[in-house]
Amino acid sequence: MDTLETRELRYFVTVAEELHFSRAAERLGIAQPPLSRAIQQLERRLGVTLLERNRRGVTLTGAGQVLLDEARAILDATTAAARRTRRAASATNHLTLATKAGANHELLRKLLEAHAAEPGAVEVDVLLCGMGEQARMLRDGRADAALMQRPFDDLAGLDTEDLLIEQQIAILPAGHPLAGCTSLTMADINDVPDLPVARWPRQDGSYEPGPGPEIHDQSQLAQLIALGRTMAVLCASSRSWLWNAHAAVPLTDAPHVTTVLAWPPHSRSRTVAGLVRTATQLRQEPTLAA
Repeated sequence: MDTLETRELRYFVTVAEELHFSRAAERLGIAQPPLSRAIQQLERRLGVTLLERNRRGVTLTGAGQVLLDEARAILDATTAAARRTRRAASATNHLTLATKAGANHELLRKLLEAHAAEPGAVEVDVLLCGMGEQARMLRDGRADAALMQRPFDDLAGLDTEDLLIEQQIAILPAGHPLAGCTSLTMADINDVPDLPVARWPRQDGSYEPGPGPEIHDQSQLAQLIALGRTMAVLCASSRSWLWNAHAAVPLTDAPHVTTVLAWPPHSRSRTVAGLVRTATQLRQEPTLAA
C-alpha cells in the first residue's frame, strides 16, 4: 500500500530530526511505545528500513533520508493549503512578503511604493525573517512571495523574477588597516588572522567549519564587526544599514548576487500576480539599483 498518512509522516519527521525516540515522543506529546510501534508499522508497510537502531543511537538510512525530504515537503504543502485557504476566505485581502531583515532596503521600499500606486493594489504585509528562512515560509504558506538571493538562497521548485544584480562588498571595522583600501579580493580577506570572516547558516541550519563567529542575525553581525571581532561579505545594498564604526570595500572577484522575487510554483493568486507584474515593471527602471 503506497498511501501515507500525515500523522505518521509527522511522527517520522520528528524522530528523524531528533534521532532519539524519547525526545521525539516528548516533542510530539505522546508516549514512546506507540511512537516506536508507529515507525515500525510504517517501515513494514513500505518494506524498507528507515532508521538504524543500535546502542549508540538512531541514524537515518538512505531510504530514510529520502522519506524525510519528501515528508517535509508534504507536511509543508498541507500546512500551506490550510493557511492559504483561510486567507482566501478572509474579508481583508492582503499579501505577505517575506524578506531577510536588513537586505535590499531600497529595493523593498521601491517595490512597496510602486505596488501601492497600482489600481486595486492589496495591502502588503512585510514579514522580516532570518537567514535562509524565506523558502520555508513560501512552502508552508506563511508567505505568499519573498525577496531572495541567488546563489545563496534555496530557490528549488519556486517561480522567480530577477530584479537586481549586485557586486559583493567586504564590511570591516572602520579602524582596520584594510578599511582604507579602494578594493579587495577574496584572497585578501581570507588571509587576515586577526579578523576572520563571519559564517552564515547553510540551508540545513548548520555552519561551515572555520574560525569566524556563527552569525544568527544582522544585529549580532553589526555589533561584532564594530567590536573588531569579524568581517562580513554581503551584497552592495547592505551599505544602507552600516554604522559609522563600519567600512565597506568592494570585492573585485566575488560572484555577483541576484535578488529575485520568488513565489510558489503554479500560483493562481491574483494578488501575487499583481506584485510580480509590479516587480517586472520596476526592474526595467534605470534607477532601480540607486
